[in-house]
Amino acid sequence: MAGVRAVRTRARIAALLLLVGVAATGCGGGDSETAPRDLCSPPGQSAASAAPNNLASSETAGTDRYTTQTTAPIESIDTSKLGLLTPGTLSVGTLSDAPPSICVNGQGSFTGFDNELLKAIAAKLGLRVEFSGTEFAGLLAQVSGKRFDVGSSNITTTDARRELVGFTNGYDFGYFSLVVPQGSAIKGFGDLNAGTRIAVVQGTVQDEFVVNQLRLDPVKFPDYNTAYANLKSGQVDAWVAPSAQAEGAIKPGDGIVVSENTFSLDNFVGYAVAKNNQPLIDALNSGLDAVIADGTYASLYADWVPRELPPGWKPGSKAAPAPQLPDFAAIAAEQGPGETEQATQKSTIEQLKDTFFDWSLYRKAFPDLIKTGLPNTLILAVVSGVLGTVLGMILAVMGISRTRWLRWPARVYTDIFRGLPAVVIILLIGLGIGPVTRGITGGNPYWLGAVALALLAAAYIGEIFRSGIQSVEPGQLEAARAIGFGYRQAMTLVVIPQGVRRVLPALMNQFIALIKDSSLIYFLGLLASQRELFAVGRDLNAQTGNLSPLVAAGLMYLVLTIPLTHLVNYIDGRMRTGKPTPADPIEQAVITEGRGA
Repeated sequence: MAGVRAVRTRARIAALLLLVGVAATGCGGGDSETAPRDLCSPPGQSAASAAPNNLASSETAGTDRYTTQTTAPIESIDTSKLGLLTPGTLSVGTLSDAPPSICVNGQGSFTGFDNELLKAIAAKLGLRVEFSGTEFAGLLAQVSGKRFDVGSSNITTTDARRELVGFTNGYDFGYFSLVVPQGSAIKGFGDLNAGTRIAVVQGTVQDEFVVNQLRLDPVKFPDYNTAYANLKSGQVDAWVAPSAQAEGAIKPGDGIVVSENTFSLDNFVGYAVAKNNQPLIDALNSGLDAVIADGTYASLYADWVPRELPPGWKPGSKAAPAPQLPDFAAIAAEQGPGETEQATQKSTIEQLKDTFFDWSLYRKAFPDLIKTGLPNTLILAVVSGVLGTVLGMILAVMGISRTRWLRWPARVYTDIFRGLPAVVIILLIGLGIGPVTRGITGGNPYWLGAVALALLAAAYIGEIFRSGIQSVEPGQLEAARAIGFGYRQAMTLVVIPQGVRRVLPALMNQFIALIKDSSLIYFLGLLASQRELFAVGRDLNAQTGNLSPLVAAGLMYLVLTIPLTHLVNYIDGRMRTGKPTPADPIEQAVITEGRGA
């Protein structure tokens, strides 16, 4: 009974800690002066900006070699011949962490200028759009491999990327900025050198620019918010970023400025399409010209990214009319200079508090974490855990088999799946098998992700089972054989049950690892409703530019894993000490009498 009481006590403590944390988030919101602006909402013309006056030399802009001369009339497009994965539906891979271009809003919908413009283009073509979130590092490969019809991620076109996928005409021009702390000696791209720690997001055109043009080795991050947080904390000296993301990330008091900007007429921003699907590229080009002609483009541009176009560039084909945009330079001049550079820089403690412990964002994050993230995390963990346990037992039995034709395949499987990183296995299964199973999965990789986790877990669980079975004393098998059991019967009814019982704590630890590994499924591209805990936290992180939602997601992982950890400890203790049994009344009476009572 003492062990049960101890478990109950620990459970109460864990629940109390959770309630205190939630209460703190609820009470702490009153301390914030103003609610943070949702970065995944159109800022409107009040955020208008002129072309940057710290623009690099115009000679670097180059010439436009890829924009088409004209496009086919929109009414002549036959949507049945566009090679879509699902007829009538445009399957789009996008990101959730780069507002105002691409992001997930407070309602859980993929939006941003790029995605809203693509919706308008699809409407002109009579197509519906289905967005799935993914990572930029794998997006172009997913488009090339027909996981998505279109990649929408503010993708700057380059010659290297054109080797892998095709691109539409440009719909944005892609300034990118050199972002540095105030007072930095780095005043322009020419000041960067081999001793400079330069932050970039892996796989982006900024990454390529720093590596191939500047010939420098950058520090690579998975997303924009993480890169900017490292710049603010002083872990890197500079950040090369898309101008829209840079301007959206910098807040008054951050002590961060844009020191120089540059752009290229040849490397505009376009939608990525499979290289051999020219009909879809042509259709999207026609739709882009149509939304430019009817004023939709100008309306969306003015709402989402109100900045002056660079000299010599316009969206769409060369025959498309120039969009009728407001005079952003005049609007920006009327509003006067911003306060970013004039605001007092916050102390390190204040920046730490604002970045990780914004209580109002904790309170905002928990409903989505519980409603969307928690069920998906549990589904992925339970499904992969059950499948992995079954396959792991099969591998364990094969591994101790007397037949080498069973032992060797089990050994090879275990070595490969334990040796490869989890994300590589997930991508191999999701992107490699995905096209083969599209008729079953409908192109949705959610369950393939669970299978990938199960295959990964099976390698570890198989070794856990094997070690447990082999730890059973040989005399157990010999005794079972002595009373007439065959080898299989002895193993199934005597040895394996004892081995499994001994490794239950290790199995629970593996299940805890699966809960955390479920966050890697996001690499395959998921619908907004399929996001697990980490992805939900990351989406809110992108909306606000604050890392507090990720800490909130971490707290939810603790709520799941701490009780399981204590359960493991309880099981382990019970296995070692055994279950206490009450003494027989007669024996107790004899003992009492013997003591002279």
